[in-house]
Amino acid sequence: MQNFIIYLIFGIFLLSTIAVGVYIFKINARIASITKTLEHQYNLIAKIQSVLKNKYATNAIAENAEMIYQDLLQSLIPVMAAIDIMPRNTPEHPLWRALGGIMDEYAKNPFVLEKLRRSIKLDTEVARNIDNYMRRGDTFLHHLNSTEPDGLLASTFTDGLLGQSLTFFAQAKQLATQNN
Repeated sequence: MQNFIIYLIFGIFLLSTIAVGVYIFKINARIASITKTLEHQYNLIAKIQSVLKNKYATNAIAENAEMIYQDLLQSLIPVMAAIDIMPRNTPEHPLWRALGGIMDEYAKNPFVLEKLRRSIKLDTEVARNIDNYMRRGDTFLHHLNSTEPDGLLASTFTDGLLGQSLTFFAQAKQLATQNN
């Protein structure tokens, strides 16, 4: 009888140890699942924060775009006067009309590049305005590249009139400095 009680107590102890082991295993599995879920949620929150930060930066650019456009346009007006080019007659923003007029005229008449080269070489005011335009345009494009993760907006500006005009002005400036 004493052996039976010892075996019974030993059996109960063994079963309770196995039950506690299974319980601990299930708790560890749940903790691992919770850890994985929290990690996933943390990553999502970090992504959301990044997207919101980039949207905020993009919205700040959009709000300041008019000031940037006006600044670029102020540098273009004396250049357009020096090479005798009129802006496009379209309902676009004045900056895009001015750039469109320059690029349209260059497409029709490549001699515009020579006129611009001479103006840069002979008129320090034109050279200064070209430098200001190129510096501000480059700064704007770099800022767009750094604030927008997918680069769609920056590539639109780079491939559009802004990028084309920067290339055109850089080419004219290089030709003006080569012939010194």
